[in-house]
Amino acid sequence: MDALVRPVLDPTFAGAALAFLFCGAALGTVSGLVPGLHANNFALLLAGLAPSIPADPLLVGVAMLGAGVVHSFLDIVPALALGVPDAATAVAALPGHRLVIAGRGREALRLSAVGSGLAVALAVPFAVPITWIMARGYPTVRAHLPLLLGAVVAFLVVTESSKRAAVGGLVAFLASAALGVATLDVDPSAPLDAGGVLAPLFAGLFGAPVLVDALGGDGVPPQSDARITMGRRDLGVSATAGSLAGAVVGYVPGISAAIASVAALPAVPESEADRGFIVATSGANTANTVFALFALAALGTPRTGVTVAVDRAEVPLALPILLVACATAAACGFTLLLLVGDAYLRVVGNADYTRLSIGVLCLLGCVSYAFAGSFGVGVFLVAAVLGLVPPRLGARRVHLMGVLIGPLMLG
Repeated sequence: MDALVRPVLDPTFAGAALAFLFCGAALGTVSGLVPGLHANNFALLLAGLAPSIPADPLLVGVAMLGAGVVHSFLDIVPALALGVPDAATAVAALPGHRLVIAGRGREALRLSAVGSGLAVALAVPFAVPITWIMARGYPTVRAHLPLLLGAVVAFLVVTESSKRAAVGGLVAFLASAALGVATLDVDPSAPLDAGGVLAPLFAGLFGAPVLVDALGGDGVPPQSDARITMGRRDLGVSATAGSLAGAVVGYVPGISAAIASVAALPAVPESEADRGFIVATSGANTANTVFALFALAALGTPRTGVTVAVDRAEVPLALPILLVACATAAACGFTLLLLVGDAYLRVVGNADYTRLSIGVLCLLGCVSYAFAGSFGVGVFLVAAVLGLVPPRLGARRVHLMGVLIGPLMLG
């Protein structure tokens, strides 16, 4: 117990913890604002560097969690600003893009901030009962994991908007699963020792397609005031649904925050579907980041890239300190989202979309090479082509999580 309390009372340790936290927040800001990058990339880099960092491993863990939490707040910004379609195709656009087209992008940013902020606030009362339930049910979950994952895939397919979209979603799942089976076990030589194929896979599947679609978009139209028009009750229901879904899936292998968002949608009020979607998605994203830490402590198994890095770096699981770090990082993420988001929408809206998209695509290619060498660049290109498929068939990109679910189902 003394080992857990001492650092909080030690001014030297507290100052060092804040310094590492702010460094992590800076990394999370970069990854959050660049589509295709993820806090996982930086967390794994820190895990590789941890043995050579002359500091308590707990401080490295604070930086990793800071990056993950801040990223979960800020990744909504490029999602709203890039890939905005023509107004004529707005009906088929994502809810966030529909709000941007309607001039309500600034409101969308604040809805996201509230959803993520409430997720952190709800983590404290939800943590103990959910962890207690999931820890006791985990042996059953593990024993029937392929069946559970199959049910999740079926749920995603049947909840699509049309038969064509359902078929497209199934095709996307099977193709991404095949890509995962073919690449995840490969250990390519790369410039970075902490590399791996996850970085090019996710950059290709989820980052590059948004940038390619942005090449033909009209950009961000002028945005009106930032006032939140969603009622408090609907806001609270959407945030709670997203947070609960994100919390639960934090304990299940292969299930991402994106899937949690889909699971939370039935609880979102129909009258506020677009706004509720943003709140629930943001809540699920941040809750998943926080509860993955509880899953690591309770089950000893990491569920996200950040917790994999925490585990690799042998970070002591001093939950009181790490939770304070998460809460402080959430305050940073909330503030940064409000400070940076509006300017990002304005700057990107006035930018040359073609040059911007090509520039970031080149950056993602470089990141893929750094993490997985020439093999990573090839994986990035294949994944990018595959990532373009679901929207063109009217399906959600969440089916591309088959890249992780498929190999897990096969054992």
